Amino acid sequence: MAGESTFDVVSKVDKQEVANALNQSQKEIAQRYDFKGVGAEIDFSGEKILMKANSEDRVLAVLDVFQSKLIKRGISLKSLDQGEPFPSGKEFRLECSIKEGIAQDIAKKINKIIRDEAPKSVKSQIQGDELRVTSKSRDDLQETMNILKKFEEADLQFVNFRS
Repeated sequence: MAGESTFDVVSKVDKQEVANALNQSQKEIAQRYDFKGVGAEIDFSGEKILMKANSEDRVLAVLDVFQSKLIKRGISLKSLDQGEPFPSGKEFRLECSIKEGIAQDIAKKINKIIRDEAPKSVKSQIQGDELRVTSKSRDDLQETMNILKKFEEADLQFVNFRS
């Protein structure tokens, strides 16, 4: 009996690695000469990451340091949802958040890609903040994974591959 093979498409981020990247960024910002006297800071503010500095350029430089630390720790920048720098009193602020799970609109786009480009035996359904992809053929599922690896709007992982 040939059963169906499945895998789940998810978008997860290791919170500990984000915290490590943030700590490394704080250390680098405290030590670098070009950040002396500009009030440059980066810290968690609830669920968001808050960056501060006395100019828009400096706050963007803080963001650049944080992004480089995320990349070194293997976290895709697709999971970083960043805002625009905005003035707040005498300083500029920038808020970022880490995206987890697949939003409904993104899940619908992924579903459409699977319907349009994947082999016809492949079916997908949205389950909360993840997608379940099924097919009788493991090769078709592998091909579908390769198609989804090119997806630019979210950092996707493939888990629970079962046959």
